[in-house]
Amino acid sequence: MNIRNVAVVPAGGVGSRMGGDTPKQYMELAGKPLLYHTLRVFQDASCIDGIILVAGEGQEAYCHELFVRQYAMDKILAVVTGGKERYDSVYNGLSVTPPCSYVLIHDGARPCVTEDILRRTLEDAAIYGAAVAAVPVKDTIKVADQKGNVVQTPARDTLWTIQTPQTFSYDLIMDAYRKLQERRETLTVPVTDDAMVVERMTGHAVHLTMGSYENLKVTTPEDLPAAATFLEKAIDNRRQQ
Repeated sequence: MNIRNVAVVPAGGVGSRMGGDTPKQYMELAGKPLLYHTLRVFQDASCIDGIILVAGEGQEAYCHELFVRQYAMDKILAVVTGGKERYDSVYNGLSVTPPCSYVLIHDGARPCVTEDILRRTLEDAAIYGAAVAAVPVKDTIKVADQKGNVVQTPARDTLWTIQTPQTFSYDLIMDAYRKLQERRETLTVPVTDDAMVVERMTGHAVHLTMGSYENLKVTTPEDLPAAATFLEKAIDNRRQQ
């Protein structure tokens, strides 16, 4: 099998802002676990050859039984254990990713991603080496000091909300994460996404690819109704095709 594009899906968070005892990735959404919808997009996308699922500690067997066996997602190449920080989880996933052309890293809690977004990031990554889904901000953004006073108002047309997938050439993302692991003890600024790893560890420019305002990350209970609406619309569209 010629493996060209592999998705690494970190899905081991505890979802503390969601509340309740069930991790958010297993909450029911449009009749299935939230994580099912995320993985289904990658499973069905013809541009994706393999999936590495990064599960929370103790959830690996459950994920394998649910997604590989019950839902027959045969593109899942491995289910690995997440780490303390998100970047540790991504590194664990990358460590078992087979050599390929491009790696798409996507939050398990973004179930409304589409194959079109995957393809757009892949097309841009082929040109720039690194491309992340993003959308222009709609609101005016203020920078505040520690007292809550406004110190700056950036020009809105320069600001983007970053999403996933974040797509990179295999060699670039592997190099960036190896360097991060070597330097992690000296980090002084939190690493919040994979683009930041590439920017800081390699100096490589990251291109912004138009995502979608529907490609939201389910973080709080207020996000669930919107995600359900977007998913049900996508499911209806697939039935009509």
